[in-house]
Amino acid sequence: MKLGSLFSGGKDSTFAIYMAKEQGHDVACLLTIIPKSDESNLLHFPNMKWTKLQSESLQIPQLVVSSDSDETSSELLALETLLYNAREQFQIEGLVHGGIKSKFQKEKFEFICAKVGLTAISPLWNSDPEKYMHDLLASDFTFVITSVSSDGLDDTWLGKSISTYDLENLQDLSCKFGFNLNFEGGEAETFVIDCPLFSNSIRINQSKTTWDGYRGRFEILEAELEFNA
Repeated sequence: MKLGSLFSGGKDSTFAIYMAKEQGHDVACLLTIIPKSDESNLLHFPNMKWTKLQSESLQIPQLVVSSDSDETSSELLALETLLYNAREQFQIEGLVHGGIKSKFQKEKFEFICAKVGLTAISPLWNSDPEKYMHDLLASDFTFVITSVSSDGLDDTWLGKSISTYDLENLQDLSCKFGFNLNFEGGEAETFVIDCPLFSNSIRINQSKTTWDGYRGRFEILEAELEFNA
């Protein structure tokens, strides 16, 4: 099936593309909605502008639209417009997204897809958190944490590229503080800098970290694709 991908640049939306391709689907375009702020209940906020580098490395064209409101209804309207455009430009038949446990998100995406006449594909749905995180690393996905907003996750995690050792620490913290290991509840957000689908990895040249004692953000200021000499 020819698909569009709802794409934030994080581990879940990128791994959903990877899984969709493994299942034989053709991902024809990336669909990115830039939310108005980090108050969005539906979309990721940090570092969205750098998805253009991921699009280039994935060699998949990207359609981008900005939402002028954090209201879910406005964001869904923006998605609906994107889907109509993608269906016209790329003849997509469905939408793949990286939802894992949020019934709220899944139902909203399925509703909009049905309205536009597309099939919603959720390859990560109901994944076991521990297995999923290990599968990410075993599949050579490299990602950094771009925001944290949970007890147990402090500013030392911001900008960190997650290794198997880090995952063991996250598992311990998840058990102690009760957050979702896969960050499905928004406890943290991520940005993929390399994976098997990329033609080139992404190098972060300049960044800024903000921390208020509970929440923090890792903002990418300058980045580029790495090309072999």
